[in-house]
Amino acid sequence: MKDFDLTYRQFGTAILIEWPQIVNEAVLQDILAFEKMILESDLPDMVETVPAFASLTVFFDHLKEAGKVISALKEIYPQRINRVMAKNTWNIPVCYGQGFGEDIHLVASRNGISHQQVIDGHCQVVYKVHFIGFLPGFLYLGGLPVHLHCPRKQTPGLVTKKGSVGIGGAQTGIYPIDSPGGWNIIGNTPISLFNAQQDPPCFVKPGDQVRFHPITPAEHSQISSDIKSGQYNIAAE
Repeated sequence: MKDFDLTYRQFGTAILIEWPQIVNEAVLQDILAFEKMILESDLPDMVETVPAFASLTVFFDHLKEAGKVISALKEIYPQRINRVMAKNTWNIPVCYGQGFGEDIHLVASRNGISHQQVIDGHCQVVYKVHFIGFLPGFLYLGGLPVHLHCPRKQTPGLVTKKGSVGIGGAQTGIYPIDSPGGWNIIGNTPISLFNAQQDPPCFVKPGDQVRFHPITPAEHSQISSDIKSGQYNIAAE
């Protein structure tokens, strides 16, 4: 595992650790391996860790001697070498277009391809979950094929429906709840990615993988019904 030149900065009662500002799997795996070592350490007053694209924030109840904590973190970092990070692959059903993806024509026309090529391209790869943010359960997924890249909307919509699958620049993601949103919506999944009553509230975690597969409107309706009745459970590979 490659060593990166990290920077450490205090923000109130947290330490922000930053990697080179690039988005790739080597950085992601290094962040997750370092995070695991930190969580297994005995750092006093540590509350939680929050990974992102190229950073890891470590929160504490109290942080009176940030210099000592940073020194401790620097000693932990080399210990993450060759850590094997377990990951799950989740198969997410999506109904594309057909009233569920109002912007699929924009993605298609901008890239000079057909609606079906948008669907095929979106389903052809396995995406990596880089981090979860913006909204609870919103997955930032890396690996979107170049021919599907599409800028975010200049004017975000006021209401983007729960389960909407969108493209924003070089990324794709899923809206876990109804919310404003500026990504181009190409479909919708009936799968609920966030439930505050569950533990954990989001079953996907950074480092996991996501694969999409197309379903019909009838299948979307059936899965939604099965979820409500407790007859559908998504399983990981």
